Amino acid sequence: MEGILIPVAVVAGLALLFGIALSITSIVFHVRSDPRIEKVRETLPGANCGACGFSGCDGYAAAIVTDGKPINLCPVGGSDVLAKLAALMGVEAEEQAGKKARVLCQGNWQTVEMKYKYEGIQDCASAAVLLGGMSACIYGCVGLGSCVKACKFDAIVVEDGLARILPEKCTGCGMCVAECPKAIIRMLPVKTAHTVLCSNHERGAVSRKNCGTACIACGLCVKNCPLNAIRMDNSLAVIDPILCVDCGKCAEVCPQKTIRAIR
Repeated sequence: MEGILIPVAVVAGLALLFGIALSITSIVFHVRSDPRIEKVRETLPGANCGACGFSGCDGYAAAIVTDGKPINLCPVGGSDVLAKLAALMGVEAEEQAGKKARVLCQGNWQTVEMKYKYEGIQDCASAAVLLGGMSACIYGCVGLGSCVKACKFDAIVVEDGLARILPEKCTGCGMCVAECPKAIIRMLPVKTAHTVLCSNHERGAVSRKNCGTACIACGLCVKNCPLNAIRMDNSLAVIDPILCVDCGKCAEVCPQKTIRAIR
């Protein structure tokens, strides 16, 4: 019996000794954390989307308190969270210009020429590897909904092979932008409604052949803009959101109805 009890007692004694040593070590080397970090963390929305530029809400909270990072980097929280953070940190609430995602494409499976029928993995990046996707327009939406899966706020739907943003649900986190293999989802200022809903850089005849709603680089929008807020960039019209005042002249003259107001 003693042969069993002695080893057990030795192991128990060592465990107790190590436990005491660890307790003393944790007390001696304890690093006190700023209690404001937890308060800031509780104030943040908890989406952990990374749109602020940090790994998640925990990382952003620590950066605000310990590194003095701006409190207006969270697009999900909005004005309410910004006001609470300002009061908590004792700083002025300088709100960023609101941005939301927009899909710069109108080419659904009815308006574009299709090259082949895809039956592979339901993932846009995987499909895009095969000749740029099913659509004859290599710049257009692949339409398999990878952006839908990436969005934590149910702000995107895919209809007839074309992704569409639901503005009332979009928080501007940018997760869909990072997921899109064609880079056709962009973060644009909310204040600017008129948008060129196309990403095609082909010349007019080619772009029109591949998609019935593509920009054909006719230049009418550029000529008719009273504030010179539109330019042609490699056969594609581009609106400067800073100069644009949403007069709508460009949309009126666009023969393809590629320019539309997103409100």
